[in-house]
Amino acid sequence: MLTLIKNGELYGPEYMGQKDILLVGKQIGFIEDKIDVPANFVEMKVIDASGQIVAPGFIDAHVHIIGGGGEGGFKTRTPEIQLTDATLAGITTLVGVIGTDGTTRTMPALLAKARALEEEGISCFVQTGSYQVPVKTLTGKIEDDLILVDKIIGVGEIAIADHRSSQPTAAELAKLASQARNGGLLSGKSGIVNIHVGDSLDHLHVIEEVVETTEIPITQFYPTHINRNPHLFNAGVEYAKKGGYIDFTTSTIQKFLEEGEVKASTAIKMALEEGVEIGQITITSDGQASLPDFDGSGNLRGLNIGTCMSLYDCVVDAVLEDGVTIDDALRVVTENPANILKLSAKGQLSVGKDADIIMMNQRTLEINSVIAMGQMMVKDGQAVVKGTFEK
Repeated sequence: MLTLIKNGELYGPEYMGQKDILLVGKQIGFIEDKIDVPANFVEMKVIDASGQIVAPGFIDAHVHIIGGGGEGGFKTRTPEIQLTDATLAGITTLVGVIGTDGTTRTMPALLAKARALEEEGISCFVQTGSYQVPVKTLTGKIEDDLILVDKIIGVGEIAIADHRSSQPTAAELAKLASQARNGGLLSGKSGIVNIHVGDSLDHLHVIEEVVETTEIPITQFYPTHINRNPHLFNAGVEYAKKGGYIDFTTSTIQKFLEEGEVKASTAIKMALEEGVEIGQITITSDGQASLPDFDGSGNLRGLNIGTCMSLYDCVVDAVLEDGVTIDDALRVVTENPANILKLSAKGQLSVGKDADIIMMNQRTLEINSVIAMGQMMVKDGQAVVKGTFEK
Protein backbone atom coordinates (compact mmCIF):
# COMPACT_ATOMS: atom_id res chain seq x y z
CA MET A 1 0.00 0.00 0.00
CA LEU A 2 1.32 3.42 -0.99
CA THR A 3 0.32 6.67 0.69
CA LEU A 4 1.35 9.92 -0.97
CA ILE A 5 1.24 13.05 1.19
CA LYS A 6 1.45 16.11 -1.06
CA ASN A 7 2.06 19.83 -0.55
CA GLY A 8 2.79 19.70 3.17
CA GLU A 9 5.28 21.88 5.05
CA LEU A 10 7.71 19.25 6.28
CA TYR A 11 9.45 19.44 9.63
CA GLY A 12 11.73 16.50 10.05
CA PRO A 13 11.81 17.94 12.87
CA GLU A 14 14.00 20.64 11.29
CA TYR A 15 12.19 22.67 8.64
CA MET A 16 12.52 21.00 5.23
CA GLY A 17 10.23 23.17 3.14
CA GLN A 18 7.20 22.17 1.10
CA LYS A 19 7.71 18.63 -0.14
CA ASP A 20 5.88 15.43 -1.00
CA ILE A 21 6.42 12.29 1.02
CA LEU A 22 5.63 8.76 -0.16
CA LEU A 23 4.95 6.08 2.43
CA VAL A 24 5.65 2.53 1.27
CA GLY A 25 3.98 0.10 3.61
CA LYS A 26 5.26 0.80 7.12
CA GLN A 27 8.20 2.96 6.06
CA ILE A 28 9.00 6.28 4.46
CA GLY A 29 9.97 5.48 0.88
CA PHE A 30 10.69 8.83 -0.76
CA ILE A 31 10.80 12.53 0.10
CA GLU A 32 11.01 14.85 -2.91
CA ASP A 33 9.98 18.35 -3.95
CA LYS A 34 7.31 16.74 -6.12
CA ILE A 35 6.31 13.10 -6.48
CA ASP A 36 4.00 11.98 -9.26
CA VAL A 37 2.91 8.36 -9.52
CA PRO A 38 0.65 7.30 -12.42
CA ALA A 39 -2.86 6.66 -11.15
CA ASN A 40 -2.99 3.25 -12.82
CA PHE A 41 0.46 2.21 -11.56
CA VAL A 42 -0.60 0.78 -8.21
CA GLU A 43 -3.24 1.26 -5.56
CA MET A 44 -2.34 4.48 -3.80
CA LYS A 45 -3.94 6.81 -1.27
CA VAL A 46 -3.26 10.51 -1.90
CA ILE A 47 -3.50 13.06 0.92
CA ASP A 48 -3.43 16.78 0.18
CA ALA A 49 -1.59 18.36 3.12
CA SER A 50 -1.77 21.94 1.84
CA GLY A 51 -1.69 24.37 4.76
CA GLN A 52 -0.49 21.68 7.14
CA ILE A 53 2.68 20.86 9.01
CA VAL A 54 3.84 17.30 8.35
CA ALA A 55 6.10 16.03 11.16
CA PRO A 56 7.27 12.80 12.77
CA GLY A 57 4.80 11.14 15.11
CA PHE A 58 5.33 12.03 18.75
CA ILE A 59 7.28 9.78 21.12
CA ASP A 60 5.97 9.75 24.70
CA ALA A 61 8.81 8.18 26.65
CA HIS A 62 7.18 7.97 30.08
CA VAL A 63 3.65 6.57 30.28
CA HIS A 64 1.96 4.33 32.84
CA ILE A 65 0.35 2.15 30.20
CA ILE A 66 -1.10 -0.30 32.78
CA GLY A 67 -2.05 2.50 35.14
CA GLY A 68 -0.28 3.85 38.17
CA GLY A 69 -1.08 5.43 41.47
CA GLY A 70 -2.49 3.68 44.50
CA GLU A 71 -1.06 6.16 47.01
CA GLY A 72 -4.55 6.56 48.47
CA GLY A 73 -5.35 2.84 48.63
CA PHE A 74 -6.58 0.31 46.11
CA LYS A 75 -9.44 2.48 44.86
CA THR A 76 -6.94 5.11 43.68
CA ARG A 77 -5.20 2.79 41.22
CA THR A 78 -5.46 4.53 37.86
CA PRO A 79 -6.81 2.72 34.75
CA GLU A 80 -4.85 1.39 31.78
CA ILE A 81 -4.29 3.56 28.75
CA GLN A 82 -6.52 3.17 25.71
CA LEU A 83 -5.24 3.38 22.15
CA THR A 84 -6.91 6.69 21.30
CA ASP A 85 -5.54 8.33 24.45
CA ALA A 86 -2.27 8.27 22.54
CA THR A 87 -3.24 8.62 18.88
CA LEU A 88 -5.56 11.61 19.33
CA ALA A 89 -2.58 13.34 20.98
CA GLY A 90 -0.36 12.67 17.96
CA ILE A 91 1.60 9.95 19.76
CA THR A 92 2.73 7.00 17.65
CA THR A 93 5.36 5.55 20.04
CA LEU A 94 5.00 4.93 23.78
CA VAL A 95 7.43 3.79 26.46
CA GLY A 96 5.68 2.13 29.38
CA VAL A 97 6.81 2.35 33.01
CA ILE A 98 5.40 1.06 36.28
CA GLY A 99 6.06 3.63 39.02
CA THR A 100 5.25 3.56 42.74
CA ASP A 101 3.48 0.22 42.91
CA GLY A 102 5.90 -2.54 41.99
CA THR A 103 3.77 -5.21 43.68
CA THR A 104 0.36 -5.24 42.02
CA ARG A 105 1.72 -3.69 38.82
CA THR A 106 4.05 -6.30 37.33
CA MET A 107 6.49 -6.67 34.47
CA PRO A 108 4.47 -9.45 32.76
CA ALA A 109 1.41 -7.17 32.77
CA LEU A 110 3.46 -4.23 31.44
CA LEU A 111 4.94 -6.31 28.63
CA ALA A 112 1.54 -7.76 27.71
CA LYS A 113 0.00 -4.30 27.48
CA ALA A 114 2.87 -3.10 25.27
CA ARG A 115 2.26 -5.98 22.89
CA ALA A 116 -1.49 -5.28 22.92
CA LEU A 117 -0.92 -1.66 21.93
CA GLU A 118 1.32 -2.78 19.09
CA GLU A 119 -1.36 -5.18 17.88
CA GLU A 120 -3.75 -2.23 17.87
CA GLY A 121 -1.42 -0.19 15.67
CA ILE A 122 1.21 1.88 17.53
CA SER A 123 4.76 1.16 18.66
CA CYS A 124 5.39 0.49 22.33
CA PHE A 125 8.46 -0.30 24.43
CA VAL A 126 8.93 -0.66 28.20
CA GLN A 127 11.41 -0.10 31.01
CA THR A 128 12.07 -2.87 33.51
CA GLY A 129 11.44 -2.21 37.19
CA SER A 130 9.59 0.40 39.22
CA TYR A 131 10.41 2.93 41.95
CA GLN A 132 12.14 0.27 44.02
CA VAL A 133 15.75 -0.80 44.40
CA PRO A 134 16.61 -3.69 44.10
CA VAL A 135 14.92 -3.63 40.71
CA LYS A 136 12.00 -6.03 40.24
CA THR A 137 12.74 -7.40 36.78
CA LEU A 138 10.98 -9.86 34.49
CA THR A 139 13.70 -12.53 34.31
CA GLY A 140 15.51 -11.88 37.59
CA LYS A 141 18.38 -9.88 36.09
CA ILE A 142 18.51 -6.46 34.44
CA GLU A 143 20.97 -7.66 31.80
CA ASP A 144 18.82 -10.68 30.92
CA ASP A 145 15.72 -8.51 30.55
CA LEU A 146 17.49 -6.21 28.11
CA ILE A 147 19.26 -8.91 26.13
CA LEU A 148 16.43 -11.44 25.88
CA VAL A 149 13.24 -9.35 25.70
CA ASP A 150 12.83 -7.22 22.60
CA LYS A 151 10.48 -4.64 24.09
CA ILE A 152 12.57 -3.89 27.19
CA ILE A 153 14.93 -0.99 26.40
CA GLY A 154 16.04 0.26 29.82
CA VAL A 155 15.40 0.42 33.56
CA GLY A 156 12.95 2.57 35.48
CA GLU A 157 11.41 4.56 36.72
CA ILE A 158 13.76 4.43 39.72
CA ALA A 159 12.78 6.97 42.39
CA ILE A 160 15.22 9.32 44.13
CA ALA A 161 14.81 12.46 46.26
CA ASP A 162 11.28 11.36 47.19
CA HIS A 163 9.67 10.06 50.38
CA ARG A 164 8.19 7.22 48.30
CA SER A 165 11.55 6.03 46.97
CA SER A 166 13.59 3.18 48.46
CA GLN A 167 16.33 5.75 49.14
CA PRO A 168 19.01 4.14 46.93
CA THR A 169 22.63 4.90 47.73
CA ALA A 170 25.13 5.93 45.09
CA ALA A 171 26.64 2.44 45.25
CA GLU A 172 23.25 0.81 44.63
CA LEU A 173 22.44 3.19 41.78
CA ALA A 174 25.86 2.63 40.24
CA LYS A 175 25.40 -1.13 40.33
CA LEU A 176 22.03 -1.10 38.57
CA ALA A 177 23.25 1.50 36.07
CA SER A 178 26.24 -0.68 35.17
CA GLN A 179 23.94 -3.66 34.68
CA ALA A 180 21.68 -1.56 32.46
CA ARG A 181 24.65 -0.27 30.51
CA ASN A 182 26.08 -3.73 29.90
CA GLY A 183 22.67 -5.09 28.95
CA GLY A 184 22.23 -2.21 26.53
CA LEU A 185 25.65 -2.70 24.96
CA LEU A 186 25.08 -6.41 24.45
CA SER A 187 21.59 -5.96 23.01
CA GLY A 188 22.13 -2.83 20.94
CA LYS A 189 19.65 -0.89 23.09
CA SER A 190 20.00 2.30 25.10
CA GLY A 191 20.04 0.61 28.50
CA ILE A 192 18.92 3.98 29.83
CA VAL A 193 18.06 4.39 33.53
CA ASN A 194 14.88 6.44 33.81
CA ILE A 195 14.92 8.34 37.12
CA HIS A 196 11.89 9.75 38.94
CA VAL A 197 13.06 12.84 40.83
CA GLY A 198 10.93 14.00 43.75
CA ASP A 199 10.60 17.26 45.66
CA SER A 200 13.55 16.76 48.01
CA LEU A 201 16.41 19.22 48.10
CA ASP A 202 18.67 16.25 47.37
CA HIS A 203 17.75 16.89 43.74
CA LEU A 204 20.08 14.94 41.40
CA HIS A 205 22.94 14.57 43.86
CA VAL A 206 22.96 10.77 43.97
CA ILE A 207 23.25 10.59 40.16
CA GLU A 208 26.03 13.17 40.18
CA GLU A 209 27.88 11.17 42.84
CA VAL A 210 27.73 8.07 40.66
CA VAL A 211 29.06 9.99 37.66
CA GLU A 212 31.85 11.57 39.73
CA THR A 213 33.00 8.34 41.39
CA THR A 214 32.60 5.75 38.61
CA GLU A 215 33.17 5.37 34.88
CA ILE A 216 29.42 5.46 34.17
CA PRO A 217 28.65 8.43 31.88
CA ILE A 218 26.04 11.01 32.79
CA THR A 219 24.09 10.07 29.65
CA GLN A 220 23.28 6.67 31.19
CA PHE A 221 20.61 8.43 33.25
CA TYR A 222 17.35 9.99 32.11
CA PRO A 223 15.84 12.00 34.99
CA THR A 224 12.25 13.19 34.72
CA HIS A 225 9.86 15.59 36.49
CA ILE A 226 12.60 18.26 36.43
CA ASN A 227 9.99 21.04 36.27
CA ARG A 228 8.18 19.95 39.45
CA ASN A 229 9.50 22.96 41.42
CA PRO A 230 11.81 25.93 40.78
CA HIS A 231 14.77 24.63 42.83
CA LEU A 232 14.77 21.28 41.01
CA PHE A 233 14.47 23.09 37.68
CA ASN A 234 17.55 25.16 38.50
CA ALA A 235 19.45 22.03 39.55
CA GLY A 236 18.32 20.35 36.32
CA VAL A 237 19.66 23.21 34.20
CA GLU A 238 23.10 22.86 35.81
CA TYR A 239 22.93 19.08 35.37
CA ALA A 240 22.10 19.47 31.66
CA LYS A 241 25.00 21.87 31.18
CA LYS A 242 27.27 19.05 32.38
CA GLY A 243 25.93 16.92 29.53
CA GLY A 244 22.98 15.21 31.21
CA TYR A 245 19.51 14.75 29.80
CA ILE A 246 16.52 16.44 31.45
CA ASP A 247 12.86 15.63 30.95
CA PHE A 248 9.95 17.93 31.75
CA THR A 249 6.56 16.45 32.69
CA THR A 250 3.55 17.88 30.87
CA SER A 251 0.74 16.44 33.02
CA THR A 252 0.00 18.99 35.68
CA ILE A 253 -2.92 20.92 37.09
CA GLN A 254 -3.40 24.60 37.84
CA LYS A 255 -3.15 23.97 41.57
CA PHE A 256 0.37 22.58 41.22
CA LEU A 257 1.37 25.52 39.02
CA GLU A 258 0.12 27.90 41.69
CA GLU A 259 2.26 26.09 44.25
CA GLY A 260 5.43 26.53 42.21
CA GLU A 261 5.61 23.86 39.49
CA VAL A 262 7.11 25.20 36.28
CA LYS A 263 4.84 24.75 33.27
CA ALA A 264 6.56 22.36 30.87
CA SER A 265 6.32 24.59 27.81
CA THR A 266 7.80 27.49 29.78
CA ALA A 267 10.48 25.18 31.16
CA ILE A 268 11.64 24.45 27.60
CA LYS A 269 11.94 28.16 26.88
CA MET A 270 13.70 28.90 30.17
CA ALA A 271 16.18 26.04 29.80
CA LEU A 272 17.12 27.19 26.30
CA GLU A 273 17.55 30.75 27.56
CA GLU A 274 19.84 29.41 30.30
CA GLY A 275 22.08 27.86 27.68
CA VAL A 276 20.95 24.24 27.73
CA GLU A 277 21.45 22.53 24.38
CA ILE A 278 18.14 21.56 22.75
CA GLY A 279 19.36 17.97 22.30
CA GLN A 280 19.47 17.52 26.10
CA ILE A 281 15.76 18.30 26.58
CA THR A 282 12.64 16.14 26.21
CA ILE A 283 9.07 16.28 27.45
CA THR A 284 6.88 13.34 28.48
CA SER A 285 3.28 13.18 29.64
CA ASP A 286 3.46 10.81 32.65
CA GLY A 287 0.15 9.65 31.16
CA GLN A 288 -2.19 7.53 33.34
CA ALA A 289 -0.08 8.32 36.41
CA SER A 290 -1.73 9.55 39.54
CA LEU A 291 -0.79 13.13 40.41
CA PRO A 292 -0.76 12.94 44.20
CA ASP A 293 -0.91 16.09 46.30
CA PHE A 294 0.97 15.57 49.59
CA ASP A 295 1.21 17.98 52.50
CA GLY A 296 4.49 18.87 54.18
CA SER A 297 4.32 15.73 56.35
CA GLY A 298 3.83 13.40 53.40
CA ASN A 299 0.08 12.93 53.96
CA LEU A 300 -2.04 12.53 50.83
CA ARG A 301 -4.47 15.43 50.28
CA GLY A 302 -5.83 14.54 46.85
CA LEU A 303 -5.24 12.89 43.47
CA ASN A 304 -5.53 13.69 39.79
CA ILE A 305 -4.58 11.67 36.72
CA GLY A 306 -2.05 12.44 34.01
CA THR A 307 -3.07 12.51 30.35
CA CYS A 308 -1.15 11.89 27.13
CA MET A 309 -2.99 14.82 25.55
CA SER A 310 -0.91 17.11 27.77
CA LEU A 311 2.11 16.26 25.62
CA TYR A 312 0.46 17.71 22.52
CA ASP A 313 -0.86 20.70 24.50
CA CYS A 314 2.67 21.44 25.65
CA VAL A 315 3.99 21.48 22.09
CA VAL A 316 1.26 23.94 21.10
CA ASP A 317 1.82 26.16 24.14
CA ALA A 318 5.58 26.16 23.60
CA VAL A 319 5.09 27.56 20.09
CA LEU A 320 2.05 29.81 20.47
CA GLU A 321 2.58 31.09 24.02
CA ASP A 322 6.25 30.73 24.89
CA GLY A 323 7.82 31.57 21.54
CA VAL A 324 9.77 28.33 21.10
CA THR A 325 10.45 27.61 17.44
CA ILE A 326 8.39 24.87 15.80
CA ASP A 327 11.59 22.94 15.09
CA ASP A 328 12.61 22.91 18.77
CA ALA A 329 9.09 22.24 20.07
CA LEU A 330 8.90 19.20 17.80
CA ARG A 331 12.45 18.06 18.51
CA VAL A 332 11.75 17.44 22.22
CA VAL A 333 9.01 14.90 21.36
CA THR A 334 10.55 13.31 18.25
CA GLU A 335 14.26 13.32 17.45
CA ASN A 336 15.55 13.82 21.00
CA PRO A 337 13.76 10.90 22.70
CA ALA A 338 14.53 8.70 19.68
CA ASN A 339 18.24 9.49 20.05
CA ILE A 340 18.29 9.06 23.83
CA LEU A 341 16.40 5.75 23.69
CA LYS A 342 18.22 4.52 20.56
CA LEU A 343 14.97 4.08 18.65
CA SER A 344 16.75 4.36 15.33
CA ALA A 345 13.65 3.99 13.15
CA LYS A 346 11.75 6.74 14.98
CA GLY A 347 11.77 10.49 15.44
CA GLN A 348 12.62 11.82 11.98
CA LEU A 349 11.12 12.27 8.53
CA SER A 350 13.78 10.43 6.60
CA VAL A 351 13.81 7.73 3.94
CA GLY A 352 13.84 4.31 5.57
CA LYS A 353 12.42 5.50 8.90
CA ASP A 354 9.09 4.20 10.19
CA ALA A 355 6.03 5.80 8.61
CA ASP A 356 4.91 7.57 11.79
CA ILE A 357 3.44 10.92 10.77
CA ILE A 358 1.43 13.72 12.34
CA MET A 359 -0.28 16.44 10.29
CA MET A 360 -1.27 19.70 11.98
CA ASN A 361 -2.90 22.93 10.87
CA GLN A 362 -0.05 25.27 10.04
CA ARG A 363 -1.66 28.21 11.85
CA THR A 364 -3.42 26.70 14.87
CA LEU A 365 -1.37 23.46 15.19
CA GLU A 366 -4.62 21.54 15.54
CA ILE A 367 -4.14 17.86 14.74
CA ASN A 368 -5.71 16.78 11.47
CA SER A 369 -4.27 13.33 10.83
CA VAL A 370 -2.05 10.77 12.54
CA ILE A 371 -0.42 7.83 10.75
CA ALA A 372 1.33 5.05 12.70
CA MET A 373 3.46 2.49 10.88
CA GLY A 374 1.78 3.51 7.64
CA GLN A 375 -1.78 3.11 8.94
CA MET A 376 -4.17 6.04 9.26
CA MET A 377 -5.17 6.25 12.94
CA VAL A 378 -6.69 9.74 13.08
CA LYS A 379 -8.33 11.57 10.17
CA ASP A 380 -9.92 15.03 10.24
CA GLY A 381 -9.30 15.10 13.98
CA GLN A 382 -11.30 11.92 14.62
CA ALA A 383 -10.03 8.46 15.56
CA VAL A 384 -10.60 6.04 12.66
CA VAL A 385 -8.94 3.16 14.51
CA LYS A 386 -9.96 2.45 18.08
CA GLY A 387 -8.71 0.08 20.72
CA THR A 388 -10.26 -3.36 21.05
CA PHE A 389 -12.49 -2.33 23.97
CA GLU A 390 -13.13 1.26 22.99
CA LYS A 391 -16.61 2.16 21.81
